[in-house]
Amino acid sequence: MKQHTLTNEAARKIILHAAGLAKPAQFGKGIEAVYKLIDHFGFIQIDTNYVVERAHHHAIASRVPDYKPEWIDELQADGRIFEFFTYGTGYIPMHEYRFSLPVKEGFLSRRKPLTQPEINLMNKVLDRIGREGPLMVKDFENDRPVASTGWWDWRPAKLALERLFLDGSLMCTRQENFHKVYDLPANLLPGDIDTTPPTAEEFARHVIRRSLQSLGIAYVKDISWRAHYAKDNQVKTVLEKMVEEGEVCRVSVEGLNTAPLYMLPAYKKKKITLSEDAFILSPFDTLNVLRHRLKDFFDFDYQIECFVPQAKRKYGYFSLPVLIGDTFVARMDSKADRKRRTLTIHNLHFEPVSFTPPMTAKLVEAIRSFAQFNQCREIVIAKSNNKQLQKAIRDGLSS
Repeated sequence: MKQHTLTNEAARKIILHAAGLAKPAQFGKGIEAVYKLIDHFGFIQIDTNYVVERAHHHAIASRVPDYKPEWIDELQADGRIFEFFTYGTGYIPMHEYRFSLPVKEGFLSRRKPLTQPEINLMNKVLDRIGREGPLMVKDFENDRPVASTGWWDWRPAKLALERLFLDGSLMCTRQENFHKVYDLPANLLPGDIDTTPPTAEEFARHVIRRSLQSLGIAYVKDISWRAHYAKDNQVKTVLEKMVEEGEVCRVSVEGLNTAPLYMLPAYKKKKITLSEDAFILSPFDTLNVLRHRLKDFFDFDYQIECFVPQAKRKYGYFSLPVLIGDTFVARMDSKADRKRRTLTIHNLHFEPVSFTPPMTAKLVEAIRSFAQFNQCREIVIAKSNNKQLQKAIRDGLSS
């Protein structure tokens, strides 16, 4: 199979189009655009960090301008999406439920042997939910035998609920405060959903198509990452078969000497125009979660520093990548104080990029929209490495 060669500019366009960032409202507006977006990606990652709006809401709002967080709850209540794992936990289209089964089997196969008391507790949890309906952790008595020793030192009931969730015995929804509500699959799965376990090859083909649809261009390790919880997945073997069949093509990018790259053939002749709008993105956005791709394709060396000791942070605790066109132009360390309705930008660090007045105007518009999305009226920019641009943005925000 002949390898397709791309310029770096063309590669970035394909990646951004696949990521839904070629233009604002690429998927449209309203709740149907949210479902279209999730169906396109096949997975929107959930994260609990609440410094600014949570990652799944942030990622959707970056692409659906009129997004309302309650739409996720509506889509889940209507049985159109469900929560489970690919490379992390997130929302998945319900019609792809059967492809979650190998992941559940993977979790089950890796589980350490349980003690009889642990098995008894899990059976009691299932029995209670079967008799009483959906329950939360707080609905079970505090059965911790000793004081907690840390964040992951869960109560036995919490551990039982999560084990049952991971092996597929339970599913969950979320309350407004983001707490999980556990229920039996029979109560949440629509009656017409296919629950037949896929073959190993079916699962691999699904993962490959889904990964390339959302990433645009990807390494084998990027594609396999989506299946890494599934035991003995066949992604690497099936990928080569799909290349031979013509369903996937190998690509190279001029000036980039790396491991083999892959994309869907539809992008060979697709004309993509970028809007040059500004997008303030979540660290857990589909575009950003695989950091090596940012370095390779966008020359953007990014790390989320909430996992870095404070003394070693360069840009801030929760620094958000800022994209204009096909260039990452800034990092915005932000915190939303919802009680005071204030978005504080602790550090607005600009990359070595020449800013034009239209770019500045686009960034002002994006910051203002981001503040409104975070229920903030006031915007404070505490620090920047470019005082001239900082002043221009402050002036733009106050006009």
